[in-house]
Amino acid sequence: MNSVLGMGNALVDVMTRLEGDKTLRDFKIPKGSMQLVNKEFSNRIMASTVGLKKIQSSGGSAANTIHGLAHLGLKTGFIGKIGHDNLGKFFEQDMKQNGIKPVLFHDLEETGRSIAMISPDSERTFATFLGAAINLKEEDLSSDIFSGFQHFHVEGYQVQNKNLVRKALRLAKSHGLIVSLDMASYNVVAENVEFLESIIKEYVDVVFANQYEAEVFTAKKSKEALRELSKYCEIAVMKLGVEGSLVKRGSEECGVGIVEVNTIDTTGAGDLYATGFIYGLCKDQPLDRCGHIGAVCSAYVTEVVGAKMDEERWEIVRHKIEEVMAA
Repeated sequence: MNSVLGMGNALVDVMTRLEGDKTLRDFKIPKGSMQLVNKEFSNRIMASTVGLKKIQSSGGSAANTIHGLAHLGLKTGFIGKIGHDNLGKFFEQDMKQNGIKPVLFHDLEETGRSIAMISPDSERTFATFLGAAINLKEEDLSSDIFSGFQHFHVEGYQVQNKNLVRKALRLAKSHGLIVSLDMASYNVVAENVEFLESIIKEYVDVVFANQYEAEVFTAKKSKEALRELSKYCEIAVMKLGVEGSLVKRGSEECGVGIVEVNTIDTTGAGDLYATGFIYGLCKDQPLDRCGHIGAVCSAYVTEVVGAKMDEERWEIVRHKIEEVMAA
């Protein structure tokens, strides 16, 4: 059975529907931004939004990707760190209920959370308290965690702990796993270019990057950025938003379009693209089909608020993927 293990920041997403933008003004948070905040600031936002409609789900980039793969029927696991609190219990239960094997370590710090404030015009503003998530350490990792998996997926947000990432990649490779990395954020890339260069060359088989991340990493523009990125790894994937994606492996290069849907919220679109692409790889699909499956997953998650689809929508996605693989 195909199996994928992920590692990332274990966060609980708290999707909060605002009645206006007063909360953003009160807390001086730029609308549409993504801010890292401390615990006290996060608690004040939570207190000020009591009574508003909220949806809670396990989150974090790699966790979203793994969640998607579990819904496509693969054996999955997730490595992260949570606190001894209700949000931590929620995160663990949410993983188990979705068929994901939780490899979760506990910390004295509270569980990380990302408060996504959705304005009436659908604009999303994030206030993220990383909490226990960033205290995952290299000492937590042991060789046996990687046993029984075929693929290891890690999010770029983890590179703030270089020793952790390097050990995880080394252990994954010692077990013969295919390794994929989602670059996650262009500012993360900009601050860690040299480190990313070294680990990608040594350990990483598949790199997911949006155009900005690829350009920052390679110091080249557009398709040249993709070609330069592909020199570091076996498969380079550059996501282009509404223009689809470009995929390159050796001399093979293909463009993939988008799937037209009724988009209401783009949260998790990149994470779910990785879900589809990795699923295609696990099923030995050609590159263009891997990209197309990624586009299907990426598109349908934008029809819901947050990064988690309901089972009805997953049924549609699974059917669409079958069509792509049968074409």
